[in-house]
Amino acid sequence: MANEEKKEVTKSEDINHLVGKYLTFELKTEMYGLDVMQIMQIIGIPEITPIPRTPEFVKGVINLRGKIIPVIDLRIRFALDQEDYTEETAIIIVEVNEEAGKINIGMIVDKVADVLDIGSEEIERTPSFGVNVESDFILGMAKVKSKIVTLLNISQILTSEEFVELKSLSEQK
Repeated sequence: MANEEKKEVTKSEDINHLVGKYLTFELKTEMYGLDVMQIMQIIGIPEITPIPRTPEFVKGVINLRGKIIPVIDLRIRFALDQEDYTEETAIIIVEVNEEAGKINIGMIVDKVADVLDIGSEEIERTPSFGVNVESDFILGMAKVKSKIVTLLNISQILTSEEFVELKSLSEQK
């Protein structure tokens, strides 16, 4: 019995840092959430300047008030089917702190949904998907209003090398 209580406390402590406000958005039919503290702004799809010899998920760069912001397509990054952009398609500008430094990145999503206040009773740890499945970019899973929201770890969506590449794109004049 004491061992079960210890496991429950560990689970609670393990997810308490995930409690907070999340901007939710859709990719395909799935819901994802990002900590609102990392969101700089949300914009429509402007003209994106493609950059040659970058990974397929890097759509290019945009000029946002004089700053060059690299833009990635989360559908492509997550190996989902590509679709044409619609009026609901948006770019979420996030600030990411990485070993290579701080960088603002634009992430193309299908549709921005809501800001949700997610409590510990709604959050579960990331399930184990097996040996060959990378899930470091998933902080946890939240059950909100009968929907499952995958909470994303923005600093794990890209590899360190990809961050360095995007950082160099954003620093070009």
